[in-house]
Amino acid sequence: MLTSKIEEVDKITGLAMGADDYVTKPFKPLELVARVKAQLRRYKKYSVAPVAGNTHTIVTCSDLSLNLDTHECFVGGRLVSLTPTEFKILETLCKRKGCVISPEQLFHEVWSDEYYDRNNSTITVHIRNLREKIGDSYDSPKYIKTIWGVGYKVES
Repeated sequence: MLTSKIEEVDKITGLAMGADDYVTKPFKPLELVARVKAQLRRYKKYSVAPVAGNTHTIVTCSDLSLNLDTHECFVGGRLVSLTPTEFKILETLCKRKGCVISPEQLFHEVWSDEYYDRNNSTITVHIRNLREKIGDSYDSPKYIKTIWGVGYKVES
């Protein structure tokens, strides 16, 4: 994190919110570069290296495929950019092909949160955005089908 806030509480807050480092202005460019290189070294050292010959975990539904290792979605061989939330929703639906999943179940699966309000349109909005990105029609969906009053499903 590069910031002009120099108070101790600001530094603690920044690090508590997920920053790996905290640099205040004014800063020395070479020090900043050294800190970035140190973070990259730690990343490379502690990241799990892929096992040789490891096959990717692929989930497919019709001509839609999800690579769970690389978080990539392909529709008809075309790469589709999805947010992590959209990817998780689609992954959940595809892993349970043919089963209807309620919005509440999707909410718990994606956000790992017990709180769900029936008036919450979060899932509906994400499904709509997901359909637009994968080229799925609302009127005659090819991938994500709405089961009125129950939930959503992907055909097996």
